[in-house]
Amino acid sequence: MNNTFTAKDYLLFIIPSIIGIFLFMMPLPSEEAVTIPIAILSDWLQGLIGGAIPAIMTFIIVITAILSLLARAAKPAFITDNDFRNTLFNVTWFWVIVRLLAAVFALITFFQIGGSATELIWSEYTGGLLLGEGGLITLLFSLFLFAGLFLPLLLNFGLLEWFGTLMAKIMRPLFKLPGRASIDSLASWLGDGTIGVMLTNKQYEEGHYSKREAAVIGTTFSVVSITFSIVVIETVDLASYFVPFYLTVAFSGFIAAIIMPRIPPLSLKKKTYITEAEEEESLEDVPDHKSRLQHGTELAIQAARKNNSVGHFFKSGMKNVLDMWLGVAPVVMAFGTVALILAEETAFFTILGTPFVPILEILQIPEAADAAQTMVVGFADMFLPAIIGADISSEMTRFVIAAVSVTQLIYMSEVGGVLLGSKVPVNFLDLVLIFLLRTLITLPIIAGIAHILF
Repeated sequence: MNNTFTAKDYLLFIIPSIIGIFLFMMPLPSEEAVTIPIAILSDWLQGLIGGAIPAIMTFIIVITAILSLLARAAKPAFITDNDFRNTLFNVTWFWVIVRLLAAVFALITFFQIGGSATELIWSEYTGGLLLGEGGLITLLFSLFLFAGLFLPLLLNFGLLEWFGTLMAKIMRPLFKLPGRASIDSLASWLGDGTIGVMLTNKQYEEGHYSKREAAVIGTTFSVVSITFSIVVIETVDLASYFVPFYLTVAFSGFIAAIIMPRIPPLSLKKKTYITEAEEEESLEDVPDHKSRLQHGTELAIQAARKNNSVGHFFKSGMKNVLDMWLGVAPVVMAFGTVALILAEETAFFTILGTPFVPILEILQIPEAADAAQTMVVGFADMFLPAIIGADISSEMTRFVIAAVSVTQLIYMSEVGGVLLGSKVPVNFLDLVLIFLLRTLITLPIIAGIAHILF
């Protein structure tokens, strides 16, 4: 190893990284299922102040909309003269409108303004599902608080450099991605898809991922957590099949992760960074005179040396928190509410699901007509297919519905909304195409395995 590194240097890399791994990736048993410490902290805060969080998030969403409109229309110095505030509030008119729409939805939902006339916005199946106590927006409040605050433990102390160097020989040939993307995937898999998006977004903003890499990681590796997968399989009353179910999800998701970066729209994303600079030789490439472990450790310690200030750590963490609260929550509220209204109040997704009827029939899936709408409705919320499919009598069909809903990954009430609210270079049309392509790729694989199991 490098003799210029002291024991303090090694500890500065090792200790924060171990704490980060513990907080974001250590599976721990809970009363309901296996979870991670960050989720336990989030649940603790929910239990402590859960009743107040909808009001807090309504305030945050409304303030974000007002300041965004002010920044875009008047460009006041207190926003434009500060890089962080300018990035946060001085957005395009499209996003200003989205944030204003989110503020309207939040106010109507929280105060139930308009009564029965606006019930389609504030009902427990639409806006209330997002902003009500225990709803997604309120869960994101506590999750973003702890995940954002402690995210520097994963990002700033060399763990990504170390893992990236070791995993490059696997990630590059298989997925056309840098090795550090393996951390994003693990954080999603063991924790939550939104954590993976947060990691990816931060890495993209700091210039570690190109546009194509950030788009691929955000839409391909922000996988649904083990915990939520358990909830899905229990909802369709197939809890005894969890092990083959999760292995099916993992295998079909792995195949999709190999294919998706090689086809449009992801293959068409630019190989330039956020600064528009071209992709260059990666630090994960190992010099001839060094081992991969030695080079990775040296890069990790060099990164850790730059982050030895406690004040900088918490400042960086709070910026992450504000970025998520103010940047992401309004997008989830706006797009999530619209998607859920379409799913609950119209035949929109039923009509869109019609082309899947012959596909399911070719794959010999029982009750194909009933299952078809679940193939598309997951775009609104990934839990909806399981809820709708729970009444289908065929165990095989319920298994397929549950597995497909988890492998689709893109759903507007959470990961899709979070992606659109982030800097990751994907748009709404990209997400629609990726959702459909993932469905078409994974469905035949899942159906084949289902025929073996049932």
